[in-house]
Amino acid sequence: MDPHYVENTWTLLKNAINEIHRKNASGLSFEELYRNAYNMVLHKYGDKLYNNLKAVVDEHLKKVAEGVAEANEEKFLNTLCEAWAEHTQSMLMIRDILMYMDRVYVVNNNVNSVYDLGLILFKENVARHLRIRPRLLSMILDAIKSERTGEVINRAIIKNITQMLVELGLNSRSVYEEDFEKAFLDTSSSFYKVESQTFISSNSASDYMKKVEGRLKEEMERVNHYLDSATEPKIKEVLERELISTHMKALVEMEGSGLVSMLKDDKIEDLTRMYHLLQRVSKGHDLMRQVMSDFVRETGKQIVENPETQNKENTYVQHLLDLKEKYDNILSKAMGNDKNFQHTLNQAFEYFINLNPRSPEYISLFIDDKLRKGLKGVSDEEMEQTLDKVMMLFRFIQEKDIFEKYYKQHLARRLLLGRSASDDAERNMISKLKTECGYQFTSKLEGMFQDMKQSATSIEGFKSFLSSLEPNPIKGMELNVQVLTTGFWPTQNAAKCNMPPEIVKCCDVFQKYYNTLHSGRRLTWQTTMGTGELRAFFGSKRHELNVSTHQMVLLLLFNNHDTLSFKDMLNATGIPGPDLHKNLLPLLVPQHKILTKNPPTKKFAPTDEFSFNEGFKSKLFRVKVLQVLQKESEPERGETQKKVDEDRKHMIEAAIVRTMKARKTMQHANLVAEVTKQLSTRFRPSPVIIKKRIESLIEREYLERSGTDRKVYNYLA
Repeated sequence: MDPHYVENTWTLLKNAINEIHRKNASGLSFEELYRNAYNMVLHKYGDKLYNNLKAVVDEHLKKVAEGVAEANEEKFLNTLCEAWAEHTQSMLMIRDILMYMDRVYVVNNNVNSVYDLGLILFKENVARHLRIRPRLLSMILDAIKSERTGEVINRAIIKNITQMLVELGLNSRSVYEEDFEKAFLDTSSSFYKVESQTFISSNSASDYMKKVEGRLKEEMERVNHYLDSATEPKIKEVLERELISTHMKALVEMEGSGLVSMLKDDKIEDLTRMYHLLQRVSKGHDLMRQVMSDFVRETGKQIVENPETQNKENTYVQHLLDLKEKYDNILSKAMGNDKNFQHTLNQAFEYFINLNPRSPEYISLFIDDKLRKGLKGVSDEEMEQTLDKVMMLFRFIQEKDIFEKYYKQHLARRLLLGRSASDDAERNMISKLKTECGYQFTSKLEGMFQDMKQSATSIEGFKSFLSSLEPNPIKGMELNVQVLTTGFWPTQNAAKCNMPPEIVKCCDVFQKYYNTLHSGRRLTWQTTMGTGELRAFFGSKRHELNVSTHQMVLLLLFNNHDTLSFKDMLNATGIPGPDLHKNLLPLLVPQHKILTKNPPTKKFAPTDEFSFNEGFKSKLFRVKVLQVLQKESEPERGETQKKVDEDRKHMIEAAIVRTMKARKTMQHANLVAEVTKQLSTRFRPSPVIIKKRIESLIEREYLERSGTDRKVYNYLA
């Protein structure tokens, strides 16, 4: 190709490019220009064409840069945006003319495409011009700061600038990051550091969190409107660090409005806000859970150690239920039932409930109160809800075997005194305990129900037996007997009680009937567990009295005596003094006052005299005398604990033997851990107690110590 022709062709193309830059492209023949460029590349002049293009565009952009740099403050950003828009438009047209060069020369020589070359030249000559680059950055950052302080800015022009910076990086974000983003993040950090420190020092936790939420929302909108989307996680990290992480301890612990205040006053909205804000930062929820745990533990501790609730089991348990309901509500509404927060609350409740050794007894008494007859206006659904709530407290009890002892005692009283609200409610409760602790925990309770069922059948048979006797040996009296299986019921050693002849006769007749069904079995009468109904005349008025067996025996003495001393009654009945005292008290209270005492003091002396109260009055025909209080005395509680400790010894030894039988050889620490794990659903044995039981089993030759390591045990078959 003739060099002269090549020069003319380039001149033609150069003039066309200059016309495009001058926005006079309408008169150009793009087809002719494309053909000329095609010929140059085809005849190996692509290099000349490419370099000459670069020089022309470079020269043009230098002039453009001067124009932008000379623009005043008001017009600077607009001038730059216009220059950018015109340049990209020009480069698109130039690219169309030089399309063949892009397809052949650019690809073969691994150089930038025509359009990309234009971007690089704009970056070097305009965007990074010494009088443009710092000014551009300063003006964008000032605009963003103005917007943050409430001014309205031209978001569209900022968006054009940031998009330009992204495009100038070709396929990377390097220009956007170096020329804008890094400085934007640094100034944002400084801005929010100052603002947050100022705001938190003079506002409540609630107001501060609302401010943070507002700022987070604003910055996300800022990204969506005029920043690159990849800036979002970075500015979010800045805000979370400066607004949340830096101040989270001060926020959570703020006096009068922090987390403790929110928990006290059930501020669900603020708690929700705090939960979500602290969820954003490392260890935010850890701090929140720790403060919550400390507060809940202290609150619960005050309940269980409050002297006013120590002997009011219903109040005690209700306060615990109220506290549980309060925090379940907070957990559900503010924290989405977060499992980690649930675990924290569970640990707190377990801690303070087990501070009081009487918690198992009180919870059983509370259930007893709900399951006894006389609970008016309570639907089955409400009963179910109450039992479910109590079961939540039950799960926190570590010494479930102590609860079992008390529950068995209280269930026995309900069944034997006919005080149960309904069999369905009782069985429902046992079903809940079975689900929670397994069959072994409830097998004896279920056995008690079986005894009651069989006793009902037995009494029907006894009635038939009596009707076959002529004459009826106990005519005028009615006997109802529950035959209890010793292993199921919380029976005690039968307390001494000299029964009146007429009662002894009834018992003998039933024993005779029972022997016809079960030869060789001997019945032991548990007089502390029964009740009696008496017809009593007070002057001309008749009443039926529902009393305990011991009270019945005492009252029958007054058929032959007007007055008896405490000592007389002791001698006549054989009932132990403490039991006699407990049974007399309900007969003296003002609402019953079946007996009178002289002198009328609370303390009992052997010579104190008791008389039948002829002047007794009651609107009711059937008078139910209050039974002996169900709460244990200290000696009785000690006796219960003694029984529990004895049972525990056997359970620990059984677990040790069971484990060693399976493993044959074990180290001490591993054996203790395994036994503790096996027994954890009933109680938590201390390592010291387990060690004592191991020693006992070694003495009895169930185990032996290893000859080489005294901390290793072998099982002896």
